[in-house]
Amino acid sequence: MKVGIPRALLYYEFAPMWLSFFDELEIEYIISPKTNKEIYDRGRNLALHEACLPYKIFLGHVDALIGKCDYILVPRIGGFGFYDRMCTRYLSTVDVVSNTFRDDHIKVLPFNVDYSSRDTELASCIKIGKTLKKKKRDILRAYIIARQAENTDKQIRKNNLKLALKKPTTKILLVGHKYNTMDEYIGRPLIASLEKLGVDVILATDIDDNYAESQSKELTSTMPWTLNRELLGSINALSHEVEGIILLSSFDCGPDSMSNEMVIRKITNVPILNLVVDGQEGIAGLETRLESFVDIILFKKRRLLDD
Repeated sequence: MKVGIPRALLYYEFAPMWLSFFDELEIEYIISPKTNKEIYDRGRNLALHEACLPYKIFLGHVDALIGKCDYILVPRIGGFGFYDRMCTRYLSTVDVVSNTFRDDHIKVLPFNVDYSSRDTELASCIKIGKTLKKKKRDILRAYIIARQAENTDKQIRKNNLKLALKKPTTKILLVGHKYNTMDEYIGRPLIASLEKLGVDVILATDIDDNYAESQSKELTSTMPWTLNRELLGSINALSHEVEGIILLSSFDCGPDSMSNEMVIRKITNVPILNLVVDGQEGIAGLETRLESFVDIILFKKRRLLDD
């Protein structure tokens, strides 16, 4: 019995928990390859034209797993409470995958979380474990250990953030969802380009999510999407710790387009660059904008030092 895990969308949010959960239950799994042009092209050909870039990439990763596993894990996340809602595209994943690949007769293994309908994270893990023929007591033990692994990963990222902020270097806050900033085709090349230009990249998602949630209220109390609220909170908390901010979003993302506009209007103490990636050539063509932005930051920093 082998489970396929698409390396896209909420993989970057839940991977520490999922992998630990399957390890503890001794369930074999395979993760799709890192995103490349071929995977993107697969997803683009499968998705509807108006689908956002991360969704197209997600379908490409699902396609890359077909024939290599018995089940494909598909997260369907509605929210973690009345005020913790996710983008509506996350609600459609199971249906979209089931219908897009209906001729391939794949078995979807839903990770279904929507607290408003009492579909909790624990309940979803129990259903997954039972589907894979595991005993409930073993499932509960695996879930507890998996949550511990998730908390450990968060603590490591928080500690790394503290150390990074203490460095006497030029720092840029990269603000974007993990499925963008941590993706090998979208975010990683951008981070590498910035590091070649001599700046340290701080990921907004490394901040404690509860702290970010509380900080977001200073910018807005009406943002409906959980992940966007956390990004707003990280900006409010870290804007005075960095020399510049890059807003990285993907083409056709409604929540990002609204929250980014808010940031540009409200955050005025630090230079901001708004980058929208369309996926056609990764970040090709953006290097000039990155170089110009870094030049502005370094020029401003030199003037402050001279004064």
